[in-house]
Amino acid sequence: MIKVLLIGLWVCIATIGGVYVSAQMSKAPVATEAEAAVVTTIVRGNPVSLPVINNGAVQGYFLGRISLSVDSMKSKHVQLPMEVVLTDQLFSLLMGEKMIDLKSVGTFDPEAFRMKIKDGINAKLGDTVVANVLIEQLDYMSKETIDTNTARRGSNPIPAQKIVEGVKVEAPAAAPAH
Repeated sequence: MIKVLLIGLWVCIATIGGVYVSAQMSKAPVATEAEAAVVTTIVRGNPVSLPVINNGAVQGYFLGRISLSVDSMKSKHVQLPMEVVLTDQLFSLLMGEKMIDLKSVGTFDPEAFRMKIKDGINAKLGDTVVANVLIEQLDYMSKETIDTNTARRGSNPIPAQKIVEGVKVEAPAAAPAH
């Protein structure tokens, strides 16, 4: 009987020792690119109309909708709504820095505009929260065009001047209800 007990004890010690040695000798798991990739969320911007003021008078309006692709984890720590931060950055770029020259819209660089929005928001937030900027719509409508469309009372309106041909961004799907 003692012989059976010693054999059982020896099997237990050998098994535990084997597991310990294999755990110590195994390599740490390498994170794959899919696991290491940042999980992003689309923050759909609100439609905005920003006045273009020249010599103290409104000359027209920028009509836009810009969305952001943000780091899901980092955006949880932002205290302001991302839509507010985005609108503030748009006001700064379109009204303060006047990035778009309305006399030569063809020279407008949408990629530089995206980078300025991204870098500006990330600088304000103190972290790389914004991964990508998606321009859904960026148009200009002069005051004269608005007056003409108002006089026409909705029949055959003059369209706004397209500055950027935007991308279609779908709203995130709602979570299923239980």
